[in-house]
Amino acid sequence: MRTNYCGAIDKTYLDQEITLYGWVHRRRDHGGVIFIDLRDREGIVQIVCDPDHKENFQIAEKIRTEYVLKNCRSS
Repeated sequence: MRTNYCGAIDKTYLDQEITLYGWVHRRRDHGGVIFIDLRDREGIVQIVCDPDHKENFQIAEKIRTEYVLKNCRSS
């Protein structure tokens, strides 16, 4: 179950685990780090995918615009 909307996330949620649902607005691969802009009815939040987390990074490489995602981690 969703804990927050994308547009409600700010620095007060640092180091907390949250659950977001949304559509991929944009995906950018910057040669080693992948940025995903996830949107819902309240706004957009950026997800950073680090290659040090191999399993998650491999999934992020396959993600495309308008995919629907559930993000379960924030740091």
